[in-house]
Amino acid sequence: MSDRIEKEVLLRAPVDRVWRALSDSSEFGHWFGVKFDEPFQPGMPISGVIVTTKVDTDVAEMQRQYEGKPFKMTIVEMKPEQLFSFRWHPNAVEPGMYDSNDPTTLVEFKLTKMTQGVLLTVKESGFDSIPVEHRAKAFQANEGGWNLMLKVIGEYLAQAA
Repeated sequence: MSDRIEKEVLLRAPVDRVWRALSDSSEFGHWFGVKFDEPFQPGMPISGVIVTTKVDTDVAEMQRQYEGKPFKMTIVEMKPEQLFSFRWHPNAVEPGMYDSNDPTTLVEFKLTKMTQGVLLTVKESGFDSIPVEHRAKAFQANEGGWNLMLKVIGEYLAQAA
């Protein structure tokens, strides 16, 4: 097992459009499946509720079991059109998974302009600090989850074009 997950996808959209899909809390929530009531701000915790993605019906069906559950993260950094990052408790939707004092992982979305669009790299690190009894389950859930969410953001950007 590794301390981090790293995935990439080439998005055929302008960098400003990809940036908005990540950094605007309403847009992020639309494709990710969370309703936020506030904008993202660096250094600030933000809470929402899981509502399922509005983009992909198969992924929405997978998320449905968590609908209505609270969702929390803390925005770390927002470098326009370059980097969006946050901290969270991975797989926190599972009952009894975490105590609020448990360590979090860091999720980073890095944008790289390419001639064909934007290379979006998502990296989640810090799994080694998660309590050992939850580590493997959190890693496995997010390993597959990031594959799905990169597919969904691509679909979202194609629909919104």
